[in-house]
Amino acid sequence: MANQNAHIPVLLAQVLAAIRPQADGRYIDATLGAGGHTAAILDSSAPDGRVLAFDRDPEAVEFARTKLAGYGNRVTLVNASYTDMATIVPRHGFDPADGILFDLGLSSRQLANRERGFSFRLDGPLDMRFDPTHGETAADLINNLTEAELSRIFWRYGEERHSRRIARAIIPARPIHTTRQLAELIETTVRRRERIHPATRVFQALRIAVNQELTAVEQGIPAAIELLKPGGRIAVISFHSLEDRFVKRYFRQLSQGCICPPAQPICTCNAQAALHLVTRKVIKASNEEIRQNPRSRSARLRVAEKINE
Repeated sequence: MANQNAHIPVLLAQVLAAIRPQADGRYIDATLGAGGHTAAILDSSAPDGRVLAFDRDPEAVEFARTKLAGYGNRVTLVNASYTDMATIVPRHGFDPADGILFDLGLSSRQLANRERGFSFRLDGPLDMRFDPTHGETAADLINNLTEAELSRIFWRYGEERHSRRIARAIIPARPIHTTRQLAELIETTVRRRERIHPATRVFQALRIAVNQELTAVEQGIPAAIELLKPGGRIAVISFHSLEDRFVKRYFRQLSQGCICPPAQPICTCNAQAALHLVTRKVIKASNEEIRQNPRSRSARLRVAEKINE
């Protein structure tokens, strides 16, 4: 089995089959991470395909800059959120794009860094920000929100069925500043026998809330589709049901055209389909990939193609 801390890009072969990199193509990696997908797209689009890659994490950008240095000016890295791509992409000449990839998971490097506070298995500050220079930390939320607000976050973003009990236990235990403090409190509060650690859903919920991940996805996916050329493809890898549910619903909505009520005899909306669903069923990792990279277990890939105008 591969080193748990080594970064292995998930569903790599499936992503390349979806994006179909070609020489002279222009591609956008909305979530650079450790640069694995970006490097593969560059290799597959040699000798002159180009990639514009985004990441909110300045450490990820600097790591990838070194890793991808050999590709020269074929790759451009931007330390920014993909929610800003509508204004940034045209500046770099990638509008329209031949393909756009979103890998919405954490990188192994982020998880392995205890100072970032993403993992309940490593003791460190309760941070969880993708951009460690900006915004509220997970500790800020844990120590300042009301019991009702915490419970709402745990339920909405983590689908944690013990959300109220956990939030109730947090209030008298504050201040809580480390991942270990929070994980141990949850483990004591919720003694259950499941495949996943009792703190898994709460840590997921906090990370989503801290980084406003669902809002970013709801803004970023439509912006990306606007930037695609006709015939270009968008591929989205999600790792939890909330993101995947939005992508599935949004792709399906844009592939249907008319949105008039079913009982209405004549179409008055004049809406036309903007996407063709390349994958009607979600693509998952094979058993072999899961064995090599256990984090791929929850990966879900959906692909759509922009319809020719």
